[in-house]
Amino acid sequence: MSPTDHPMGPGRLKGLILTTVALFIILLVVNEPLKTAAAPQGMISFQLAATLEQSLAIITSWHQDGQRWAVMSLAIDFLFILVYLVTLVRLTGYCLSDRPGVREQQIGRWVRALFVAAGISDVGENILLLNNLAAPSDTLSLAATGCALMKFTGLLLGAAGLVVIRAGRRNPVQH
Repeated sequence: MSPTDHPMGPGRLKGLILTTVALFIILLVVNEPLKTAAAPQGMISFQLAATLEQSLAIITSWHQDGQRWAVMSLAIDFLFILVYLVTLVRLTGYCLSDRPGVREQQIGRWVRALFVAAGISDVGENILLLNNLAAPSDTLSLAATGCALMKFTGLLLGAAGLVVIRAGRRNPVQH
């Protein structure tokens, strides 16, 4: 099966990528009201607030309206996780569609596993952050930060794996 005949060929993959980008842009817009002196990066600052003091300072700076934006951001992020995870797994499959080698397929399995681990960590992080909004604690703050770091690590290593798969290709995928 050639990459153009692949059920997750360029057209469907482009649709997934566009949906992922659209949801990312929505998250960026929703994040704007969450940027305060205590949270200069908005939700990312809250994700990486590893202590009760940091979390409380951020939550307090958001006031009631900001907390609603935070809940909305986390709700949208659940959908974003699903879409980006499907997109990255399908992109990995597409990049491997003309790479039958054992090493490439092994790298592909690791890349998929990293993306899935990142998605699972992201879901766990969101659940912890929602609970931390309701009743902040050192434990929830630190656990959410740990999940965020695992997510970012999985996404970065997975992306690096895609670069390795792509760089190892002698002939690029034909459209």
